[in-house]
Amino acid sequence: MVQYDSVSMIASPARQVLFKQQEVLQRAAKIGSCILFSRRIRMRISSTRLATNPKVSVSPLLSSLILQSPYAQQPQSRFRGRFLHAMASDSPQLGVTNGKPTYQPRYIDIGINLADPIFRGRYGGKQRHPDDLAAVVQRAKDVGCTKLIVTGSSFKSSRDALKLSQEFPGTVYSTAGVHPCSSAIFGATHPHHHEAEDDEHTAACDPDPEKPVPADDEGTPDLQKTEQIVADLDALVRSAGPGLVAFGEFGLDYDRLHYCPKKLQLHSFSHQLDLVVALQKEKLEFPLFLHSRAAHADFVSLLKEKFGNNLSGLARGGVVHSFTGTAEEARELMDLGLYIGINGCSFKTAENCDVVREIRLDRIMIETDGPWCEVRPSHEGWKYLVEDAKRKAADEEQVAAAAAAATVDGNSQPPATDAPTEPANGDVKTTRQKRPKQQQQPSKKGQKKASEVPERFKSVKKEKWEEGCMVKSRNEPCTIERIAAIVAGIKGVSVEEVAEAAWANTTKVFQVDA
Repeated sequence: MVQYDSVSMIASPARQVLFKQQEVLQRAAKIGSCILFSRRIRMRISSTRLATNPKVSVSPLLSSLILQSPYAQQPQSRFRGRFLHAMASDSPQLGVTNGKPTYQPRYIDIGINLADPIFRGRYGGKQRHPDDLAAVVQRAKDVGCTKLIVTGSSFKSSRDALKLSQEFPGTVYSTAGVHPCSSAIFGATHPHHHEAEDDEHTAACDPDPEKPVPADDEGTPDLQKTEQIVADLDALVRSAGPGLVAFGEFGLDYDRLHYCPKKLQLHSFSHQLDLVVALQKEKLEFPLFLHSRAAHADFVSLLKEKFGNNLSGLARGGVVHSFTGTAEEARELMDLGLYIGINGCSFKTAENCDVVREIRLDRIMIETDGPWCEVRPSHEGWKYLVEDAKRKAADEEQVAAAAAAATVDGNSQPPATDAPTEPANGDVKTTRQKRPKQQQQPSKKGQKKASEVPERFKSVKKEKWEEGCMVKSRNEPCTIERIAAIVAGIKGVSVEEVAEAAWANTTKVFQVDA
């Protein structure tokens, strides 16, 4: 049964509300308002009912009254997120803990480099620990991240990503394209054909300050090689099968020109967009998985050149992932109908967080971009994880206190005890104050302080790898819950609202099974 203070509704097997709207209005009138709730709303859902009826049916009138209540109008109202989630036609099942509904989050990591050999235990070409990719995927599922889109950033990683989609069907999906940092293969002086790529690792998200940056006009495209690369990419896309859900990752990255000069990046991006246009004419339509770093003007200019000023020629839309641009750039991308992907790199500075605050929920997607882009204590966004941890701890204390109070109230006749009785005057407070306090044990020398943000999974250095543990500094998709928590903290909304908005946006664009 679902109970709302003075209003009760039963979710029948037919998912119908047994109370008529007139009866609901009468009950609302009894509390002196057309708004049903003037205090905190308590929701209790029978787990048995939800097992067979995960979608609770509520009349539009009642829903409107609920959402107009003062409590539900609060920006960070957890109830609002839970209620919207419960009312959604495609909502997953709610859980129940201690008689209270518990939202079971669901996430899709839109950008995870699972094809990187780091997730197989290989670092710099050397096997440092056993292959634990299956455990990485399972940890993601354990936090509700049931869909992973593996980024293809070169021919090798694109093929490896497609293999992973076959290894983990229904969970892992893939993209295919040539990343701007991998676009040197289009150059006349590149020593290797793309089939013989010798760099097995994906590019880190941060630029390398020690690498020399070429001149803007450096890098001569090889037209014959370009023709072959585009033909091979075309063949890869056509033969990919259902695991392929997007074209990319491709775009422009002027922060890391040491990987590929600007001229070659523009050449690579332009020719891959031409392939998208050609494939669309044959009704082979894919959304775009885009990359734009410190190159917004050129990036948008090329998109408009290929698909029109409002991108009306782009059949399935796209997402600009790992966004670190300005608020003005974000607004232009949203106005063009594109989505924006947020990960740990989006929270480094206060300015970054201000930008995230401006990104609309109906245009947001979330990602980890592992094994890179983890959220670090030095990031501005870390403080929102600290606040979230404190809030959860406070909630747990309230639940524990309520449970203890309920236990005391339920014992009308406490069992006899040999313990000393309280004073006749009933001064219990005085007696309790006289009890000696337990002495706190001094901390051992060198003992590490507990993290202000608790880790869900133990993490160890790769040299001390343990089965079931995360590897330090190897970002995993299970950390996507931190991305959602930070976005929620920045925007002043609930985690539920962020998770559900991102889920809806992602399933709409990439059409992964809901």
